[in-house]
Amino acid sequence: MEYRFLGKTGLRVSELCLGAMYFGKENSEQESHLFMDTYIEAGGTLSDPADVYDMGGSESVVGRWLQHKPRQDIILATKVRYPMGSGPNDAGVSRKHIIDGLEASLRRLQTDYIDLYQVHCWDSITPLEETLSTLDNLVKSGKVRYIGASNHTGWQLQKAIDLSRHRGWEPYISLQPQYNLLTRATEYELIPVCINEGLGIMPWSPLRGGWLSGKYRRGMQAPPSGSRIEAATIKGRGEAWDNYNNEATWRVIDVLLAVAEEIGKSPSQVALNWLLQRPGVTAPILGPRTLEQLQENIAASGWALSAAQMARLNEASDFGLPSPYGEIARGQRRR
Repeated sequence: MEYRFLGKTGLRVSELCLGAMYFGKENSEQESHLFMDTYIEAGGTLSDPADVYDMGGSESVVGRWLQHKPRQDIILATKVRYPMGSGPNDAGVSRKHIIDGLEASLRRLQTDYIDLYQVHCWDSITPLEETLSTLDNLVKSGKVRYIGASNHTGWQLQKAIDLSRHRGWEPYISLQPQYNLLTRATEYELIPVCINEGLGIMPWSPLRGGWLSGKYRRGMQAPPSGSRIEAATIKGRGEAWDNYNNEATWRVIDVLLAVAEEIGKSPSQVALNWLLQRPGVTAPILGPRTLEQLQENIAASGWALSAAQMARLNEASDFGLPSPYGEIARGQRRR
C-alpha cells in the first residue's frame, strides 16, 4: 500500500483507511481484531472509529487491539458530535461536550492522544469560535495532534477555515465527505475548497453501502436478503433501494461492471481505484463486513485505471452541473 500526505501537513497515511463503524456491533471483537491485523499487515496505518459507533463500543474494540501494537505506527482518528447520552450537554460541539467526549474516547482507546480528532457534523447551534478555540487548545495540550471535519457544506467548511486562519488557531487538515461514483455532488464545492485550502479528503461510503460492490445489476427488482441496502430500505437510510433504483444508477453500474471485467478486477476494486485517482483524495474509508471483503478492498491499491477507463467512468457518473456551477464552468471554458 502506498502512502500520501494528509492535506498540506507532513503527516503521511496509507492510501486506504480502515473504518471501524461495525466493530463490536456487526463484527465481533475477534473479527474486528483480525480485520485490523490484516489491514496493518497489508501496509495500512489509518484507523477511523468514532465515539458514537456502537455508543463507544467501536473505540473500545480498537483500544484493546491497540494495547498489543506499537502506538507510534498507528494513525488513530476518531470523531465527536453526535449524542452519547440523554443529558442536555451530551451532543454537539460545545466546549464541554468536546472535552468530555475526548476524555471518554481516550479512556476507551487506552491512549494518551488522538492523531486526528474530527467534528463529525456541523453544529448550527454552538458558536463556531467556541468549537474551534477548544480544538486549538486540545492540540496545544498534546492530547490531539491534528483536527478535521466531516459532513459540512462548502460554506461551512470555508467559514471554519477562514476563522481559524484569522484567529491563528489550528486549522482543519482534512474532510470526510460522502464521495463515490454515485455521489459526485461533493465536487460542486467541497472538493474545490479542500484542494484550494490544502485539506486531505477521506471519502466515506466509497461503495455507497454496497451499490458499487458488484452485487447489484440492471434488472434486479429488490436488494438481496440480508444486504445493507435491504436494511437501509427498511430503516429509511440514504442508500435505500428506492433512492437508487433508477437509470442513472444502472448506467454507472453497467460501465463499472464492464471495466471490471475487461481488466480482471472486481467492481469494488474499480470503484475504489477510481476514487484513489480523483483530485484531492487522500484515503477512502473502507467499511467491510467480512474478511473477504476487506482483502478484496485492500487489493484496490497498487495499480491504476487507465486514462480511458477513468474517462468512461467519469462520463457514466457525470450527472451534469446545476446552476450556477454549469454557467461558471462554461464561462471558464470561454476565457
